[in-house]
Amino acid sequence: MKHTVLLLLALALPAFAQADPLDFQPLFDGTTLKNWDGNPDFWSVQDGVITGLTTAEKPTQGNTFLTWTGGELDDFELKVDFKIEGGNSGIQIRSFPVPDSKWVIGGYQSDFDFENGWAGAIYGEKYRGILAKRGQITTIGEDGKPTVTGATGDPAELAKAIKPGDWNTYHITAKGNKITQSINGVAMAEITDNDEEARRAGLLALQLHAGPPMKVQFRNILLKRLKMEDKKKVVFLAGRPSHGHGAHEHKAGCMLLAKLLNENIGDKIHAVTYHYGWPNDPTALQNADSIIIFCDGGGGHLAKPHLNELEPYMKDGVGLGCIHYGVEIPKGDQGGDHFLRWIGGFFETDWSVNPHWTAEFTTFPEHPVANGLQPFSTLDEWYYHMRFAEDAKITSILKALPPKETLSRPDGPHSGNPHVRAAVLERKEEQTVCWVIERPDSGRGFGFTGAHFHNNWANDNFRKTVLNGITWISQVEVPADGIPSPTPTEEELLENQDEPKK
Repeated sequence: MKHTVLLLLALALPAFAQADPLDFQPLFDGTTLKNWDGNPDFWSVQDGVITGLTTAEKPTQGNTFLTWTGGELDDFELKVDFKIEGGNSGIQIRSFPVPDSKWVIGGYQSDFDFENGWAGAIYGEKYRGILAKRGQITTIGEDGKPTVTGATGDPAELAKAIKPGDWNTYHITAKGNKITQSINGVAMAEITDNDEEARRAGLLALQLHAGPPMKVQFRNILLKRLKMEDKKKVVFLAGRPSHGHGAHEHKAGCMLLAKLLNENIGDKIHAVTYHYGWPNDPTALQNADSIIIFCDGGGGHLAKPHLNELEPYMKDGVGLGCIHYGVEIPKGDQGGDHFLRWIGGFFETDWSVNPHWTAEFTTFPEHPVANGLQPFSTLDEWYYHMRFAEDAKITSILKALPPKETLSRPDGPHSGNPHVRAAVLERKEEQTVCWVIERPDSGRGFGFTGAHFHNNWANDNFRKTVLNGITWISQVEVPADGIPSPTPTEEELLENQDEPKK
């Protein structure tokens, strides 16, 4: 009943879907092509539906696509209403942009056509050709070729479930290396892709085919992500640019960490990134096993307006990690109370401080996040004197005694206060700058106060600490030597930075 209500109201009241963040979410607002990208000569919204149109006077010179820009699809269910007048079209899933081409996409395609000869088939657009005809269950071998291993029914009988020239509903499910699809509730085709080129994630796009004039329309585009059963999913949320080249490189830092996780332990973790604030993708967190936030903090923290959206994920045991300024959020019910529960601590103004100093880390606890760490020192803006939750299961991973120069500034919201002076200058207490927590809800969290300077990701122990932390809060075993990763080159460190090097 819940899904039926969502389906009926998705267009009339898209915000209604937000009432259940784990259910199907609309990707089309019914009025604009917001979060969709395609050639405006061919794609528009007409009468509340997405419309692709070619005419004799305005043909497309090749297949052209309208791509959803909100995110990439991994494991999911997708429901799409479609109607076609002439020609051929399809729905691209887990697809890729074709190099040196604009608005051209390749990858898995859920096919359909006006003549009803191919509707229900699974095709590889610029990607191995026919994978399963209507009525077929196939297994794709390591050579990339499909072998028929079963049937969903007689193709001619299945065709009777499809209404040419009228509205039909595609229901596509991708789970691991298996893709199944139905039209109007009738199973049409299925593939299990064992090829090493099989795609586990990629773009969603809608096709307008080259050839004679045609019109294709789409509505009620509803997506729900599914938990990945064979690996854990890490979702990075990167904040907006703030400090110029080389500092607070939220996007570049998240993309680098995601790349290192995917390249070095991709059999266990699938990492994705969203940039410049809260995701436009309403399904971004649905199948996350951990969420990593690297952003500016304080009153502008990207999570502050979305605490209620994060709450159900935290209660469900999803891990949460915050990096650098991302550990600072206003205290109390504006975020601090939530962070005490979710990651065990946070930067509290008039309690914590943010000086630049060289921290020397010489000893480490017996904990998986400390696996493989060797003594190291690094100059960074290491925030310290965090506000920690009382009676929580917190472990300090990195701690050091700050030099007295770190408290030479006058007292202020970030620069100093009597509490931190007593702790450091009088009691000589080492200060925790990276910590982890095991939450009562079975979830895990971590805070890491470094990473002001982007080039510090080239420090092998600095980088390993964070990679270990992300892996651990994702409920993946950390190897005895920690997560391996090659030292990034200068070229790799420059990639994806918000501003060019001067």
